[in-house]
Amino acid sequence: MQTASKKVINGWAMYDWANSVYNLVITTTFFPIYFTEVTKDHFKSEIIPFFGMKFVNSALYDYASAAAYLLIALLSPILSSIADTRGNKKNFLFSFTLLGSLACSALFLFYGDNVEYGTICFLLATVGYCGGLVFYNSYLPEIAAPEDRDRISAKGYALGYIGSVILQLVGFVLVAVHPFGLTGATPVRVTFLLVGIWWLGFALFSLSRLPASKATVQTHYGGAFKEGFSELRKVYAQVKLMPVLKRFLRGFFFYSMGVQTVMLAATLFGSKELNLPSTNLIIAVVVIQLVAVLGAWGMAKLSAKFGNLRVLIGVIVFWLGICIAGYRMQTAMDFYILAVAVGIVMGGVQSLSRSTYAKLMPETEDTTSFFSYYDVTEKLAIVVGMFSFGYIEELTGSMRNSVLALMVFFAIGLGWIISALLKQQKELIMKN
Repeated sequence: MQTASKKVINGWAMYDWANSVYNLVITTTFFPIYFTEVTKDHFKSEIIPFFGMKFVNSALYDYASAAAYLLIALLSPILSSIADTRGNKKNFLFSFTLLGSLACSALFLFYGDNVEYGTICFLLATVGYCGGLVFYNSYLPEIAAPEDRDRISAKGYALGYIGSVILQLVGFVLVAVHPFGLTGATPVRVTFLLVGIWWLGFALFSLSRLPASKATVQTHYGGAFKEGFSELRKVYAQVKLMPVLKRFLRGFFFYSMGVQTVMLAATLFGSKELNLPSTNLIIAVVVIQLVAVLGAWGMAKLSAKFGNLRVLIGVIVFWLGICIAGYRMQTAMDFYILAVAVGIVMGGVQSLSRSTYAKLMPETEDTTSFFSYYDVTEKLAIVVGMFSFGYIEELTGSMRNSVLALMVFFAIGLGWIISALLKQQKELIMKN
């Protein structure tokens, strides 16, 4: 196949610019800090009510994240198979974008006393973000030749981080300077509103450039539920016969537990364990994103030279080092140094994982179903990671103990990726 035109490639990459502001500005920075602070201020305690039950506020945030990812893991096989077979991938991408951006903007009305409202809006926004990704990612093997996928995948992540930094800085100015007479927590809530507007506005530009997908079959039997999980079983059957891909996905499942949990819980850790002020945490996340742009491009260059699986092994070892340092971290300077280290590998591991999967998957027209399988694997990993992080904190009273669990996840993932590399080398020897 040939790589699509520059117009299509840039349009595809711009969706990362559009939706990454939610993941990195909201879930990584502003919302977790805001959620824990306003609920603690209102209820005068870190123990807060939620539909008649009591939770540690930061643990409730972790559980809400896990619930959102679990919901989308259950939905995406159904939705993606319909998109593949009926050719309406673009419509689903728009629908999830609309849901996510509107729910994100609705967080403007979350004040701390309405915990249920804020949590549900956050959950729906996360579902919109995650739900759109399966359709967005599945465009990659359709628009890019195998030799270009690392570069184009990295371009998307790089644009995502650049866009996020821009809006992150806007939010930082609003919080630090309080312009236009904004007082109290209003600047943070305005940031939620701006993220929703940015997300929808730039996504519409991206969608205008993406090609319409074609239906792979003309007739359908059974309901959407049966159809969706039938597609997932078909993908699973194919994956079982591909030893390298099978091992990669197992490793991806475990190291994703660690990567995604670090990204989603880092600011909570800095706020609660190190008592860092929110402005310092925002600056640290800006640094992470700026470094992540270089990391994404750097990993693409390294993978071209050494191979994807070898570079992934090095990256996971680096993540293990980050977890050890995170557990022992004591000062604000330790946090900032670690933020730079996270930035180096954060963008790279995501971009490289996506392009590695695109390379290892078989030639197929059902790209959305295959990327649904990939996304279900990632989402279930996040469910386990975030739930474990929140539960261990509630059980032991410290997030540091939760970091120890992440080390175990990374170690298991490392073992499977090494196994995938050895199997790949063995297959190459047998072919020659």
